[in-house]
Amino acid sequence: MLRKIISATAAIAFLAAFTVSGANAETEISASSAILMEASTGTVLYEKDPDARRLIASTTKLMTALVALENCGLEEEVTVPAVCETIEGSSMHLKAGQKLTMRELLYGLMLESGNDAAVAVAYHVAGSVEGFAKLMNERAASLGLENTHYVNPHGLNAEGHYSSARDLALIMRACMNDPLFAQIASTKTISFGGRTFTNHNKLMWSYEGMIAGKTGYTMKAGRTLVTCAERNGMRLICVTLNDGNDWADHEALLDMGFSEWVMQSPVKAGDILGSIPVISGLSKSVEVRADTGFSMLTRAGEELEVTVNLPKFVYADAREGESAGTVEIWKDGECAARLELVYAGTVERDSSQILRPLERLRDTIKGAFD
Repeated sequence: MLRKIISATAAIAFLAAFTVSGANAETEISASSAILMEASTGTVLYEKDPDARRLIASTTKLMTALVALENCGLEEEVTVPAVCETIEGSSMHLKAGQKLTMRELLYGLMLESGNDAAVAVAYHVAGSVEGFAKLMNERAASLGLENTHYVNPHGLNAEGHYSSARDLALIMRACMNDPLFAQIASTKTISFGGRTFTNHNKLMWSYEGMIAGKTGYTMKAGRTLVTCAERNGMRLICVTLNDGNDWADHEALLDMGFSEWVMQSPVKAGDILGSIPVISGLSKSVEVRADTGFSMLTRAGEELEVTVNLPKFVYADAREGESAGTVEIWKDGECAARLELVYAGTVERDSSQILRPLERLRDTIKGAFD
């Protein structure tokens, strides 16, 4: 068996209740609700009252964009309904009868946080705000969200319109799995038809690894913010609700996550993990590779052990892609995963070295005791 040790090197930070130890100073989290989640596994790294139902302002538009992308094409033409001119708050300044593509509306929705864009999207997709809210609630149910209910697509205060920090993190996780959403939400600035849209998430310019986010504010909801950042193959989602210090809190929470946790990938798909001697083959050995990869979220400094299990030898023919052994990933004395290994190539039989049955039996017995 082949063994190797995979070690993480980042330092472990200290996390007290509702307090993050950042790189330079200790920062108190001022949000009423907050959560930090690793995106690929859904592991929660930090939470503060994450399931409380709260007003969420324009972070509502995460679900608006997701439902729109799942129900229509980016190049569909949208005619702006007259009701868009009456919507208060942040705006794209749409005019009744104006024609835009869904792509333009979604950029206006996500970057400029246009409430009028949200209503235009709703009417185009579902014929009304009420019909679109129904689709939003159905999508929330499909994600298993227990503390989310929508009344409108923009997030202006309304009875029965709420979500939680945990649910918003799960919504962002689903959103970032949509390549079109990720493309739109990661854009800093873009111009369409003589107008320029600028992302309201200022951490896009100032925080290393920031790839997406959505801001929100109403007087009742306070400041709401959802962000997504990635470093060294690990993607974190941060949510704060009713937080007057949200920019600093997101930086502190994300810094804590990236310093205290690592995503280890001890085995990647296609990795060559050894070779096996081949009897009666045109080649004397055949390499084996991992058929699939494996990644695991661990505390910084934790070690993973990789054990490769291969037979002593094989007989030709050995065919590429056929099962050749296993690889196990161990953590704290427990097997975290067992993956199949396959031949990385084909070794044809050498007709001049064909063994008789008794010779095969002899080699098999000998191999078992070597």
